[in-house]
Amino acid sequence: LFLPSFQDLFGVSMVVPLMNLHIKSLGASHTVAGIIGSLYGVMQLFSSTFVGCWSDIVGRRYSLLACILLSALGYFFLGTSTTVFLFAISRVPVGIFKHTLSISKALLSDLVLERDRPLVMGRFNAASSVGFILGPVVGGYLAELEGGFYQTSFICASIFLLNGGLVWMLPWSEENTSNREHHQDKGTNSLSAKPNHDPHLKSATNRAVTNNSFFQSPWIQVATMLKKIKGIACSNLWDIFLVRFLMSVAILLYYSNFTMALEERFGVKPLFAGYLMSYSSALGVLAGCLLGPITRLYRHNTYRILMHSSTFTCVLILLYASAPSIWMVILSSTFLAFSTTIGRTCIIDLELTVGGNEASGTLLGVGQSVTSVGRIIAPLLSGVAQEFSPCGPPSLAVGLALVAILIMNANKQKYCSHGNEKLKNQ
Repeated sequence: LFLPSFQDLFGVSMVVPLMNLHIKSLGASHTVAGIIGSLYGVMQLFSSTFVGCWSDIVGRRYSLLACILLSALGYFFLGTSTTVFLFAISRVPVGIFKHTLSISKALLSDLVLERDRPLVMGRFNAASSVGFILGPVVGGYLAELEGGFYQTSFICASIFLLNGGLVWMLPWSEENTSNREHHQDKGTNSLSAKPNHDPHLKSATNRAVTNNSFFQSPWIQVATMLKKIKGIACSNLWDIFLVRFLMSVAILLYYSNFTMALEERFGVKPLFAGYLMSYSSALGVLAGCLLGPITRLYRHNTYRILMHSSTFTCVLILLYASAPSIWMVILSSTFLAFSTTIGRTCIIDLELTVGGNEASGTLLGVGQSVTSVGRIIAPLLSGVAQEFSPCGPPSLAVGLALVAILIMNANKQKYCSHGNEKLKNQ
C-alpha cells in the first residue's frame, strides 16, 4: 500500500501544476478555468463521505480498485482533451472517485493494531509526500517536450492502472485481518466474559458480509450508506471534526499568501519561497518517519501528542507572523513542518479511536469533507485578512488554532478515556 500511495501522488502531482496552462491554451478564460477548478473541489467535498462509507459496506478491495480504475479513466480522458468541454468532462470521474488515499488509510487502520496506527499512518504519509515532492519535477520536465501535457496525462493514467494491478496482487489476506482481530479480541476477552469473540468465526462472518454486500442491490447499498452517515452525524464526534476544521483552516491561512508576504515583508523572490516550501515538504517526510519514537515517548497517548503539536503549531505561526527577519521565518518553517505532519496524523488516529474502526471509511470520508470545506473558506478569509496587513492571514490562523486548543482541552476527559480504553484492549 505504501508503493501505490507514492505512485498515486507522484502521478497526480505531475499533472496538476500543468492544468491551468493547458486549459488556457485551449482558449478558456481565467473565470472558466476557476469555475472548473471549483467544481472539482465541490465534487470532492460531497463524494468523499459517500465513497468512504461505500468502502465500509462493500469492502476496501472492491472500492479501492473501483476508485483507482475510474480515476485512471479520468486522466486518460484528460490526455485526450482538445476542447474545454472535454477537459471539464474528464474532471468528473476524478472529482468523484479520486479518494484512493483515504480508502488506503482505512485499509491500514483495518490491518494494524491501534497502538501501531500512528506509526503506520506517519510512514504512509511520508511515502505519499515523497511522490508529491518528485512529481512536479518530472512533470515540469515533460511539459517542455512537444505535447508534454498529453504525455504526462497518459503517464498518470498508466500509473493508476499499475496501482490497480498492485492492489489486485496484494495478499488480501483475511489472515492479516484475522490476526489483528485476534489480538484485539484477546485483550477484550481478558476484560469481559462474553462467549461470542471467536476471531476465526468473526473474520469469516465479516468476509461473508463484505462479499454479499458488493452484490447487493444499489438501493440497499445507498440506504445502508445513508444510515451510516446519519450515525456519524448524530454521534459525539462534532468536536473532533471542529478541531480538524479549525487547524486545517489555520494551516491553509499560513500558506495562503506565503510567497507574496515574504516578498512584501522581506523583499525575497518567489523562487526562494518555492525552495523554502520544498524544504518544508522534505522535513514533513522526515517527521512521518519519526512518529514511531514519538508515540513511544508519549506512551501511545494520541491526545497528548495532538495537544502538544497543535500548541506548537500555534506558537510557530505566531512566530512567523511577528518575525523580524527572514531567518526567523526559516526557523519557524523548519519546526512547523514537523508539528503539522504529526498533528495531521494524530487527528486521524483520534477520529478512528473515538469513532470506532467499524466505520473507518465513513469517518475518514467525513474528515476529508471537513478539510475540503476548509479549503473553500480559507482563501476567502485570507483575502479579507490581507486587506489589513500581509500578516493578517497568519494572525487569524493563530486565533483559530487557539480556539481548537481550547476545544481539545475542554474535552480532555473524553479523549483520555478512549485512549485508556484503547491501551487496555491491547
